[in-house]
Amino acid sequence: MPTPNPSRKREGDQWPGLVNKDGQRWHYLDTAATAQKPQVVIDAMARAMGADYATVHRGVYTRSAEMTLAYETARRKVAALIGGREEELVFTRGATEAINLVAQSWGVANLKPGDRVLLSQLEHHSNIVPWQLIRDRTGLEIDICPITEDGRIDLDAAERMLTPAHKLVAFAHVSNVLGSVLDAPRAVRLAHDVGAKILLDGCQSAARLPVDVAALGCDFYVFSAHKLYGPTGIGALWAKAEILSVMAPWQGGGSMIDRVTFAETTWAPAPQRFEAGTPAIVEAIAFGAAADFLAANGLAEIHAHEARLVALARAELGRLNAVRLFGPADSAGIVSFALEGVHPHDLGTILDEENVAIRAGHHCAQPLMEHLGVPATARASFGIYSDESDVAALVRGIERTLRIFG
Repeated sequence: MPTPNPSRKREGDQWPGLVNKDGQRWHYLDTAATAQKPQVVIDAMARAMGADYATVHRGVYTRSAEMTLAYETARRKVAALIGGREEELVFTRGATEAINLVAQSWGVANLKPGDRVLLSQLEHHSNIVPWQLIRDRTGLEIDICPITEDGRIDLDAAERMLTPAHKLVAFAHVSNVLGSVLDAPRAVRLAHDVGAKILLDGCQSAARLPVDVAALGCDFYVFSAHKLYGPTGIGALWAKAEILSVMAPWQGGGSMIDRVTFAETTWAPAPQRFEAGTPAIVEAIAFGAAADFLAANGLAEIHAHEARLVALARAELGRLNAVRLFGPADSAGIVSFALEGVHPHDLGTILDEENVAIRAGHHCAQPLMEHLGVPATARASFGIYSDESDVAALVRGIERTLRIFG
């Protein structure tokens, strides 16, 4: 059984979102979509929005200078969470915008007809559609790496597929549907062996696994704050400094410039040149608080905690004949499944009556659903606040569903 989790205690104080309006416990199993927020993050956001609030980078008054320092400190904290440096980290509206930034800036400048990009069968739409848009503009070709029988990106196949024509590999570090963990060091080596850059989608890994981008050697890493216990509307692109320094800005406006005339504009250095306009000041500071929270709890400990819950959930669901499990046994914090004769949306509705929240649908991974031969799956995903009572509630709800549809 999972060991007690100190961050779970006094959940009404620490995790206000885990208690329903009637005071009942809410069994929240949709962390892969968005994580609940600890009170420390909520408090940081409230202070930044209220007593500490001022604009950044532009004011000469004291509070503006203090807010600027807090904003840039948040950048340093978020970068450090994944082993990067602050000058390598760009704040974006989320991982989706981060991938689009890479595609529209680095991609437009570096990809041409005849070049190839390698994606995988399990990618989120956010790591598919931006490359299709660039394909339509540049004439590049997109190749799709298959997945193994247990739902991992097949790196043996990737090794066979990669050629010097491949300029970019873009893979999910952890699948948002299957929870399968990419062998990232090997993926980086394979990409670099043919001279390709590699982008890792870290949305599901940054809050679950210890990540060190410097040690990995990847070229781009993207993630969103709201999946790692921070606010919505902000995320990050990490990129190697030598790559960022030669990338052109994607959006123009205030803050990202050095000097503007009607004849010519020169750009601020990275990362500022990629942050046009007034930034998400409050969200960035709360993002930094979320990074502190994760660092204090330990990513290795969080991963071990979630791994125990995944093992328990898969064992409990595996004893039900009507349940089909997807993904590997050692998935990171995510268990996807289908219930024979029951659409995932119907299951989700019945579970909601039991105070259990899961995700039901294609999870923004329609090509993967087609590969699995299902229109949708049910997905239970865990967080630092999850425990065995959530698994028990899930199983009870599924058993009730089977009786209803039996």
